[in-house]
Amino acid sequence: MALLLGYDVGSSSVKATLMDSVTGKVLATATSPEKELEIIAQKPGWAEQNPEVWWNHVKLAAQKIKGKAKFEASDIKAIGISYQMHGLVLVDKNKQVLRPSIIWCDSRAVQIGQKAAAEIGEQKCLESLLNLPGNFTASKLKWVMENEPDVFSKIYKMMLPGDYIAMKMTGEIKTTPSGLSEGIMWDFQKQGLADLVLNYYGIPEELIAEVVPTFSVQGELIKEAADELGLKAGTKISYRAGDQPNNALSLNVLNPGEIAATAGTSGVVYGITERSDYDSKSRVNTFVHVNHTQKTPRYGVLLCVNGTGILNSWLKHNASGGLDYDEMNKLAGSVDVDSEGLSILPYGNGAERTLENSNLGASIHGLNFNIHTRAHLMRAAQEGIVFALNYGLGIMRQTGVVAKTVRAGDANMFLSPLFGEAFATVTESTVELYNTDGSQGAARGAGIGAGIYKGPADAFVGLEPVRTIEPNTKLASAYKQAYKRWEDVLKKQLKA
Repeated sequence: MALLLGYDVGSSSVKATLMDSVTGKVLATATSPEKELEIIAQKPGWAEQNPEVWWNHVKLAAQKIKGKAKFEASDIKAIGISYQMHGLVLVDKNKQVLRPSIIWCDSRAVQIGQKAAAEIGEQKCLESLLNLPGNFTASKLKWVMENEPDVFSKIYKMMLPGDYIAMKMTGEIKTTPSGLSEGIMWDFQKQGLADLVLNYYGIPEELIAEVVPTFSVQGELIKEAADELGLKAGTKISYRAGDQPNNALSLNVLNPGEIAATAGTSGVVYGITERSDYDSKSRVNTFVHVNHTQKTPRYGVLLCVNGTGILNSWLKHNASGGLDYDEMNKLAGSVDVDSEGLSILPYGNGAERTLENSNLGASIHGLNFNIHTRAHLMRAAQEGIVFALNYGLGIMRQTGVVAKTVRAGDANMFLSPLFGEAFATVTESTVELYNTDGSQGAARGAGIGAGIYKGPADAFVGLEPVRTIEPNTKLASAYKQAYKRWEDVLKKQLKA
């Protein structure tokens, strides 16, 4: 028996999937914790998590998997890791964490990135990096250098969250070209480390981990980790990727023109292109995709809206009156398109890239105490998220990525019939929903990296769409008017 184990290490939870490599059948899944992980916010705009907490939940998820499926530890032939992108993890020579991780939605380094772009030269950055330095990992490390010099002086290696989990498993510190590109430390012209960023920030090259291919045997499970996980020492760790490139992999989105989406805590549309193109204002970002090679280039153009599922979660905990998500979705669907003039801007989770790193905050507009109810609020929130994604898609189209068919997991916001219909109608795309997730993608990636599959084409056995959503032509005009009004509100807020 050849089993694959995939981990998806997110900012909300850690999910694990045990998969049969031959049939593609999921034998067991587990999530830890059951409640969402805490995000530490010591100051407005800050967001941190302790990497040790991630590792603890990786172990707990492994224990749950063992309790759900009968297998021998030796049956697991490869392990894959997906992780929350853009986070900064710092360790000393003893591989001990020096400070909490500064995670993806932290906004403290925005001004550092803006200054770097101006002084290096925006055009030079875009030509070499396909992005501006922005609020990404390299800029976060510069913040540590400037504000925590004692911590910086002790750094042995800087890592992304997935690199840290792999280090705990293998004892080795490595990273990937895709990972370096998400940190804005990859030069697309040189196909190597971005010296122009490292030199400008004064980051010593020795702080960067060894670079290995995304699909490759990147290490083996050491005895200490194997004992903690209840697995077999020597098991191959053969894949790691950021959550959005990995989400695309989980949906078999690997070739130019193919598009993946997700609507969890954040909302993302991720399109594949063979062109090394960029948005001049870096409002959408171009990264190295998981299957990129110099011979067959594959880039992922990423549109991210931070305030997506987190808005729905906030409403559930603060304004739903105890309703669960299914009840909220039904309530939202009980009112008409446009929520009778109520608009919500969902930008309440840090600096938003599509808004040129503005931290606009979430806001409600057009509230009328005489006509609006919880139902209107629930609908306006879901429409606002869709509208924010569509606003970003308008930017993405300028890079040549056009949404015709979008693949997504049948999960999170896409579980809402209203959200799915609104997304398909507003973006004028067909949405294909699959029963898959990031941990399944990590498992399939591990099989590719370990050579269990001959190549990516063989890794998607058992992956079929569970349902398809077409645009609602009867509501297209109403949605178009609602979006126009929402966009006018956004533009006024940006000018304020």
